[in-house]
Amino acid sequence: MVDEATRKSLSGIPLLKTKAGPREKELWVQRLKEEFQALIKYVENNKQQDNDWFRLESNKEGTRWFGKCWYIHDLLKYEFDVEFDIPVTYPTTAPEIALPELDGKTAKMYRGGKICLTDHFKPLWARNVPKFGIAHAMALGLGPWLAVEIPDLIQKGVIVYQDKSKSS
Repeated sequence: MVDEATRKSLSGIPLLKTKAGPREKELWVQRLKEEFQALIKYVENNKQQDNDWFRLESNKEGTRWFGKCWYIHDLLKYEFDVEFDIPVTYPTTAPEIALPELDGKTAKMYRGGKICLTDHFKPLWARNVPKFGIAHAMALGLGPWLAVEIPDLIQKGVIVYQDKSKSS
């Protein structure tokens, strides 16, 4: 089910306690604090393990998240925009993470570039409400999806490397 590296990575992400979504104004502030603490810890752990692979930020309310994620393949960095909204039924419902520029390029994606997480991730999320949060969605959802899909899309020629480090 979960490999040893993922299990180790997951054990370093704090579990969340507050079961609140954007509708519960007072409790949502507490939940957001927990979300940020878990994300910061996850990013710190990734950097220590030389596995830094995403940046996220949110709007002021914490309901819209956006940033960059990247995947290194054959020493080349493939970078993608990442975005998602927090569902009103969060944390009972997991966020739907989207990589808009990959929309329509793989069968494991829904309209708008939302990655397919139904078979493996969503049942795991459901068993861990409210303990899982955004950091867990990145670790157990987007991370494994990138690891499987990006090399396949590169090999098929669907994604071609573009050097984004050079300024225009």
